[in-house]
Amino acid sequence: MAEGTKADPWELVTAPGSSEYTMYRDPDADPPALVCQVGSTTLNYHLQAIDDLHSWLLEQADWVPLGAADESKPAPEDSVEAWGRDPANPVGGWYGLRKGYRGRFGMYLPPLLEALGLAELTHEKRNNTVRALPKP
Repeated sequence: MAEGTKADPWELVTAPGSSEYTMYRDPDADPPALVCQVGSTTLNYHLQAIDDLHSWLLEQADWVPLGAADESKPAPEDSVEAWGRDPANPVGGWYGLRKGYRGRFGMYLPPLLEALGLAELTHEKRNNTVRALPKP
């Protein structure tokens, strides 16, 4: 498995299998970030999103809808996307770091958790869900 660095990023595929993208950790960014490269678009999320999302999914103890949505669109209630924007989450709101590109948390973070062995995903064309696995 890749190291998740800029030189050796994680190569991932969205839950429906429709898009490939890469992610890597940038611990030196301010704040420390996960860098997600989707074609020519770069999205940045708080690095702590990996542990925070895993912990939240463990608390849910069931399948949770991904609910991926662009920043300008509402997130489906009780979804990963909604939690990634919720003022009550550990970062106090958006995990996305770049205004205008803060959405799609529910699209890009769950496949990373699956690759890290922290979650399992459904892989349907639409309406995918995720649930946490215990840390390996």
